[in-house]
Amino acid sequence: MDWGFITHHLLSGSIPMAAALVLYFLFLRRIGKKQTAGHIAASFVFCFYLISVLTATGICIRPSFSPRIVYIPFTDMIRGPVDTVLNILLFIPFGFFLPLLYKEYDSIGRVALLGFLLSLSIEIIQMFGFGTTDINDLITNTIGSCVGYSIFKSLITVIPVSWIKQIRAKGMQCCLELLLFWICSITIMLTVQLFLYHVLFAAGMNHGEMHMWQQ
Repeated sequence: MDWGFITHHLLSGSIPMAAALVLYFLFLRRIGKKQTAGHIAASFVFCFYLISVLTATGICIRPSFSPRIVYIPFTDMIRGPVDTVLNILLFIPFGFFLPLLYKEYDSIGRVALLGFLLSLSIEIIQMFGFGTTDINDLITNTIGSCVGYSIFKSLITVIPVSWIKQIRAKGMQCCLELLLFWICSITIMLTVQLFLYHVLFAAGMNHGEMHMWQQ
C-alpha cells in the first residue's frame, strides 16, 4: 500500500471538507441555530473520518464504470482474515460517533442499519472502477459499526452526562446533518479533491500509481 498516495488524497479531500464545515456552521449560526463547541469539534473529527473511509476504500480517483462483484459471503473472510479484521476496524469509529453526535442514533439497531447503508453506498460507488464490490465488506462493516456502538455504551458509563450533552444534537438535525455530511464527503472526493490532488501532488505521481491502487 502506497501511504504517500493515501496521505495526498486524504489531505486533498480534508481541506475542502474543513472549508465546507466552516461554511455550514456559519450558516447555522446566521439563521439562529448556534451549535455547541463540542458538537462542532466532534463533527470536524467525524467528517475527517468519513473522508478517510472514502480514501481507504479507493474512492479518490477518477471513476470508470468497470464493476467487479463478489456475491458469495464468508469465503473471502476465511481466505483473507487480515482484510476482514481491517474492514471491521474501519467502521468501529462510525458506530462510536453516531450515538455520540446524535441522540436519535443511540440504538444498536439504528447504528447497524446506518452502518449497512453507508457500506452499501460505498460498494455501489466502487462499481465505477474504484475497487471490488463485495458482500463480505457489507457484513464486516456492519459488524464494525455494532462493535463501535458497544464501545460507546461501555465508555458512556464513565463519561459525564454534561459532556455528552455538549456534543449531541437532536431532532431533525440528526437525519439531515448526517446525510449532508455523507453527500458532501462523496461529492468532494469525486470532484474538488481530484482537482486539488492534481494541483498539489500530481507532479510526483508515477504512471502505474492509479493502476496499482485499483488492484
